[in-house]
Amino acid sequence: MKQRIVTGVIAGLVFITLLVLGGYWYAGLIVLLSILGYREYLQMNGYMKYKLTSAVGLIALLYITIPWKFVGITSPISTSAIIWFAMFVLLFITVASKNKITIDQVSVILLGVVYIAFGFYYMIAARLAEHGLFWTILVFVCIWASDSGAYFVGSILGKNLLWPQISPKKSIEGAIGGVVISMIAAFIFAWFAPDLLGFGKALALGLIIAVVGQVGDLIQSAYKRVKGIKDTGTLLPGHGGVLDRMDSWLIVFPFVYLIGIIPM
Repeated sequence: MKQRIVTGVIAGLVFITLLVLGGYWYAGLIVLLSILGYREYLQMNGYMKYKLTSAVGLIALLYITIPWKFVGITSPISTSAIIWFAMFVLLFITVASKNKITIDQVSVILLGVVYIAFGFYYMIAARLAEHGLFWTILVFVCIWASDSGAYFVGSILGKNLLWPQISPKKSIEGAIGGVVISMIAAFIFAWFAPDLLGFGKALALGLIIAVVGQVGDLIQSAYKRVKGIKDTGTLLPGHGGVLDRMDSWLIVFPFVYLIGIIPM
């Protein structure tokens, strides 16, 4: 527990500092985390030995994640185009290798690219938007409030399991507690910045972030259960890897952007 607390505090301080600094500092951190997350994903699936397919996936991931406009470069092709070309190259590799590398393997790699790259891209996009620091901190605080609320409420009141086949420790009471705490956190943001966020929208945002964040957590739990592992990595002692700590982030940020609930 001591190691977990120390690691959490240090990592949290570094992350918050770079988030506040923004610009290249924050974007660089997020791009680095996307690379580390992709590596964990490959290791989790046993695909580190597939150098060529892994490299194709990495190129696509970096192309999607890096905020080209921010660095003053006009992207030559669209995100959808890079996904298609990555798919084409990966499928061609299955033919060239005479199915030594199968369609199942390249499908998993392409899925990982989409899952990881879009999640981290929208973390950067949120910070680079107008009033980006406000919106990014709001989303993170609601995610953390939901996680903490679910843990503490579940520890005290949890009696009915939420989804025991996927995550045997999560309770319905904890999930509800996480939603309530997230909504309260968003309401507080609206209280201090009513010109940016109305109270009704704040409550809706807190609700959506908590529910979608918990789904993101369950997605990663389901994946780890299939693979028979406890953690996706060992980057943060006591906390696991990048994908362990950021499972909710990877789902929440794209979701709130794609439904248009926060401006980016």
